[in-house]
Amino acid sequence: MAAADAPGGDSSASPAEEDTGRDVPEGAPDAPEEALAARRWCWGTRLLVASTAVWTVLLALHVLLIGRWWPWHIVEVVPPLTVVAVPLLLLVLVPFAVPVRRWLAAVLVLLLLAGAHLAGFGWTGTTAGSPRGTEVKVFAWSTDYWQMTSGDKDAFYAFLRRQDADVYLLHEYLNWNYSSRDEQKRCTSPVRIDDSARLHAEFPGYRLLVQGELVTLSRLPVVAAPHQHVPTTGDDWYWKGSKAQRTDIRVGRRTVSFYNVHLPIRFRPCDIRYGWGRFFQANKDQGDWWVREYRGLRADLAGDPHPAVVAGDFNTAWMNFYPLGAGTRPHDPSGSLLPARSWPSCDGSCSLPRAWRLLPKLWRFDWLFTTENLAVTSYHLSGGEALSDHSAQQIRVVVPD
Repeated sequence: MAAADAPGGDSSASPAEEDTGRDVPEGAPDAPEEALAARRWCWGTRLLVASTAVWTVLLALHVLLIGRWWPWHIVEVVPPLTVVAVPLLLLVLVPFAVPVRRWLAAVLVLLLLAGAHLAGFGWTGTTAGSPRGTEVKVFAWSTDYWQMTSGDKDAFYAFLRRQDADVYLLHEYLNWNYSSRDEQKRCTSPVRIDDSARLHAEFPGYRLLVQGELVTLSRLPVVAAPHQHVPTTGDDWYWKGSKAQRTDIRVGRRTVSFYNVHLPIRFRPCDIRYGWGRFFQANKDQGDWWVREYRGLRADLAGDPHPAVVAGDFNTAWMNFYPLGAGTRPHDPSGSLLPARSWPSCDGSCSLPRAWRLLPKLWRFDWLFTTENLAVTSYHLSGGEALSDHSAQQIRVVVPD
């Protein structure tokens, strides 16, 4: 029997001949190597994944090291909005990373939410309604070294009088000796000043209390001014004096402690001109100084039997990592969807070098805390930009009867 006549005679065709007629989906890889290449990450995808991994590690280190390791103070200088901007930028690029875009988007959304929480998104704000009690108007402000560089002290005092506050908490009641040969006006030593005569003239009926570079003015009765001893040797009044001035004031039928706070700066980039060794040592010393003053404030609050208002320049944008304890809670100003910012806000004459004035307002150094039995009915972080590098804190507190 001929092979062609055998049953299933066409089975003698080779596999290659049989496959030739099969339909191949359009666009499918022609070989296993091409299929593998289609699944391979391009350099852009690799870079995006690596950037996400690095950012995850940095964010975790920030949470773990802030307030615990002094070199991290340098990282704390970064504006808090950075922890939102970075994952948001990476999310914009995710659609281009086709092989991993789903799980990468999920990771970046989690990082964005964590960053938003750390940056201060979320309202802790003022008390709703109209609580019963005695309302106190408080004005807290960093005065830019008592308008040392301003040529118009009359405008400065007119601005203060317009606030019509019951209690003023003012910082930087001092001048500095500057080296005339240094174009950046490097500070050499603090200069103690006495403007008490003008303060009494501008604020008749107010009690004036001065502690180093801190000034409290009150037209309410002052009950006590504890812990306001100031060293008298040389310029120890500045370097060794307390950076938190407590004044106990009678409000209605209760005594309330008002804390006027100006914690020292922790990072001085200008010291790098003297070499890395001097730079790191100076910033370690500044950081240790800040921590001592912060702990001293916490200790005083813990032993204070009165309700308290704590306001001032804390020189950190990350106070959510530094709780004050003693039942205090932070407050956010109303009127903005973004986290509050207060520095740099120099719109006129101030002591900031020109380069710093060009920076946008990205940091919040000025904070308000109260104990839980006080109600904050109004809080705004604005005003004074024409006279200082800090926005002012305008506060209304209701003390229950």
